[in-house]
Amino acid sequence: MKSNDDFVIGRHPAVAALRSKQEINKVFLQDGIKKTDSVVSEIIKLAKGRHLIVSMVPKAKLDLLSDHQNHQGVILAIASYKYATIDDLFENAAKKGTDPFFVILDSIEDPHNLGSIMRTADAAGVSGIIIPKHRAVGLTSTVAKTSAGAIERVPVARVTNLVQTVNELKDRNVWIFGTDVNGTDYRKWNGNGAVALIIGNEGKGIAPLLKKQVDEMLTIPMVGQLQSLNASVAAGLLMYQCFNSRNPLS
Repeated sequence: MKSNDDFVIGRHPAVAALRSKQEINKVFLQDGIKKTDSVVSEIIKLAKGRHLIVSMVPKAKLDLLSDHQNHQGVILAIASYKYATIDDLFENAAKKGTDPFFVILDSIEDPHNLGSIMRTADAAGVSGIIIPKHRAVGLTSTVAKTSAGAIERVPVARVTNLVQTVNELKDRNVWIFGTDVNGTDYRKWNGNGAVALIIGNEGKGIAPLLKKQVDEMLTIPMVGQLQSLNASVAAGLLMYQCFNSRNPLS
């Protein structure tokens, strides 16, 4: 029972991590585990006290996450990298001498998508990325590997409520753009000024409450039978449209 870069494995290590200041993303318990067991009961109590989601999952998933170590029916997903604050993101833009350009990811679950988005964000001059604490992938070793080093250069803020965060950005004079099948052709988007771009979940898109906060929707025209793109591909197109409008050819 030990911890690696992304997980704390085993009951007592889990209790120790939950009692500490360790950043924890998710708590996984095995289906059918005895919740009356004193250690398991304490894990659940500590998790609830920190407002963490406790997910009941099959033993096979825990075996996979732990690389078949003796997990005792308990695994914590932990943060591998330090998260930034919203103020840090604004400061990063100021250091670059550019208007803020943020990418908000609404419940992106695939670590490869997040890593790819971070890689493109680094190349396109994004000031920072904002992700939710719950129901979304965090900064894991898989994300780090896929980002090809961008994880060290693009600050990521992890927030409890995206709607509240978007309202805070609007109060700070940031214009909010989202993606939808109905909207302005993204090729007409002028990304000058302080802007934030919301990329929705791989399957569900942008959550309805969050969509209501968007100032303008952008759409990517498609002629094929599939009327949706991979989240990282869509994000890449839109980030570079913003980059191009800020850096026109002379």
